[in-house]
Formats: sequence, C-alpha cells, structure tokens
Amino acid sequence: MLLSQLKDPAQRLAYAESAIQHGWSRNVLNIHIETRLLERSGKVVSNFSTTLPAPQSDLARESLKDPYRFDFLGLSREAGERAIENALVKHVTEFLLELGAGFAFVGRQVLLDVGGDEFFIDLLFYHLKLRCYVVIELKGGKFKPEHLGQLSFYLTAVDEQIKHPQDNPTIGLLLCKSKNKVVAEYALRQNTQPLGVAEYKLIESLPPELATDLPSIEQIEQELMGNDAGTANADASHDR
Repeated sequence: MLLSQLKDPAQRLAYAESAIQHGWSRNVLNIHIETRLLERSGKVVSNFSTTLPAPQSDLARESLKDPYRFDFLGLSREAGERAIENALVKHVTEFLLELGAGFAFVGRQVLLDVGGDEFFIDLLFYHLKLRCYVVIELKGGKFKPEHLGQLSFYLTAVDEQIKHPQDNPTIGLLLCKSKNKVVAEYALRQNTQPLGVAEYKLIESLPPELATDLPSIEQIEQELMGNDAGTANADASHDR
C-alpha cells in the first residue's frame, strides 16, 4: 500500500513510521493516506509556543491538524453546529480516528456550574500523551476573535473544576467553518491560555477532472423537467 499509493519516498517513510508507532492496521493506514493525515498534522493556528513549555508545545502542535475532515458524517455543507455535534458523537469512533492517536472521549455538552450559572462544553476529550483535557468548541460560521473569549472561559472552568493537580493545563481547540489566518493569529497572540483554531470540512470538493465529467445542477433540473414533460404526454396519450 505504501508503495502503490505514495510516490514520494519521504512520505512513505513518514507513514510507515507512524503506522509502526501507533499500531495502525492496513485499513487505518489506508484511511490516513487517503485523507492525507500527516500532511494536515501540525498545521493548526495556535499560540502553543508561547503558552506551553517546549516539549509539550511541540507535541500539542503535532497532535492537532488543519483542516479536520468530517466526510463520514453524511451532512450537507450547510449543516448547523448542533447537527454536526450530534453526528460526531454518533460516529465517535471515526471522529477519534480523525483526531488522531492519544484522544479519549470524555463527553458532550459537559455541564460547568460557575457561581450558580450553568454552561455547557460542546465536546470534552482527554489526551493521554499530553496528559491534559482538550476542550473542543464548534462554530458553524467564520472565525471571530470573540469566539476565543468563550473558549478561554471554558478552559479556566475545566482547570478549576475538572483538571487533576497532576494534569497539564487544559488546551482549547476552536473548530470553525472558515477562518482568516491572519485574524486568528492576531486574536491568539496576546492570549495566555493554550488555544488553537482550525477549520473543518464536511465534504471534500471534487477534483476538477472529475467535476467536469459530472452534470451541473441546471443540467439535472432540465433533464428532470424533460422527463416529467415526457411522462405527462405519455399519460395524456394513454388517457386518450
């Protein structure tokens, strides 16, 4: 599989080493090659280098990726945050596979009681290698700097209420439909908590060579209208 699917020797070696390190089966290796897992790893926009000590910051950066692919959900591009969250929990095994090695699912809509007010974390994970909790928040639209304020609040609450004294500081990951990388970098720069911003993709766009072979929406509609007209004429002739 490595020889047939990967032409670059450096890529072959990288995937081979990861397969050995993480104990990937042939099928899992195939999925990771098809989704270009290693090419996306370490691409998240974050402030880990300034908020975490060197060994942990490097591992945290390599543990997250950009973009995340949720093609297994079977949702349209316009799906809302709650629909995506529900589907991710339903397909949590595939979600964990996409997140990568080390992630353990803790819960969804995790309740935080802060001064008598209730707040709910979208998704909470624990990373076994980083030895810390990972809060994931979903945003159905484009990234906005104010999104990090809410995520930072959740990190503080988790550190105060859930985190064990021996755990490392909680990490936050904001998943949004799209982002301006420069805006994200500016928003993260002065934040003192470890945060990352990444995009998610529900449906991978078709390669141009394949897309040109498929009929457009207009062509399909015309064909359907033509068939409906033909059916109507046939029914009318049958009635006569």
